[in-house]
Amino acid sequence: MELYAVLTKLFPRKLKKDFNQMILYSNIKLNPDRLLGFIILVGIAFSLYLGYFLTFLGVPVIAGVLVSFIIIEAAFYMWIIFSIDSKAKFVESVLPDALQLTSSNIRAGLTTDRALLMAARPEFGPLAEEIKRVGRETMTGTALAVALTKMNSRIKSESLSKTMDLIVNSIKSGGKLADLLDSTAGDLRDQQMVQKEISASVLMYVIFIFVAIGLAAPLLFAMSSFLVKILSTMSNKISSSMPSDVAITGAPISITSVSIDSGFLMQYTLASLTISSIFGSLIMGLMMKGNAREGIKYLPILLTLCIGLYFLGSYVLDYFFKNMIHM
Repeated sequence: MELYAVLTKLFPRKLKKDFNQMILYSNIKLNPDRLLGFIILVGIAFSLYLGYFLTFLGVPVIAGVLVSFIIIEAAFYMWIIFSIDSKAKFVESVLPDALQLTSSNIRAGLTTDRALLMAARPEFGPLAEEIKRVGRETMTGTALAVALTKMNSRIKSESLSKTMDLIVNSIKSGGKLADLLDSTAGDLRDQQMVQKEISASVLMYVIFIFVAIGLAAPLLFAMSSFLVKILSTMSNKISSSMPSDVAITGAPISITSVSIDSGFLMQYTLASLTISSIFGSLIMGLMMKGNAREGIKYLPILLTLCIGLYFLGSYVLDYFFKNMIHM
């Protein structure tokens, strides 16, 4: 554990502060400093291992280690980001119920802080924890408006932030808080319903993108690679069988051998499929959830499907039509 702390001390203070805030936003219940050191140590260890392994594929050691380290650290970063989004989404899903329950408690005669504390049901998860924290802070003398505002520093949710601002302004102005909470809960439910309807309406477009990138593209690339092999083989054989004096006599037809590097063709195909999978997954996330980052979870499935179908299609074509290549 001391090694983790030493690695963490090497980072700038601002970077550690931003990382601590990200952990506070997420569902991760670990010490931020130790977690940061662990992430860096694991990234260094695995990048050295992968860099050594990639040397057998012809990749330079420095490039392999650097690329592996960046990929591993990016994976940890996305894990934290997904945890932040997961926490925010859950809070937004239960927020209307919590607001309506708080409104019912206020109408029953409870004070605002007591009504909030009684609304902290276990099924509300992170939101219940934050409501209990607000209750503890108000009991120790913190103003309710200040305690409610602090919730925005622990949950990264625009809906929660706006709701807390409405509650704080209502408390300061002395408005009818119960009516405001009921109205806000209804508006949040309507917003969630609209988002679900939008996701359902664009589902066909998402399916089209998935089929085009995950099924059609790799099979077309496999067919194209196979046709290139056939054309290259046939042109080379025709060229070798042509008389050497055809070009001298001025014949209207001149066929020369075609040399296409199959390795370059495969690299181009894999690069194209990878780029298409990345942008396709981002577009699907943007269309389904309204956030391109949500599509990253589809990337492993889409990329595996693309590359797998490409190699499978190439193998099937080579197996059934190998006589055309070696004829």
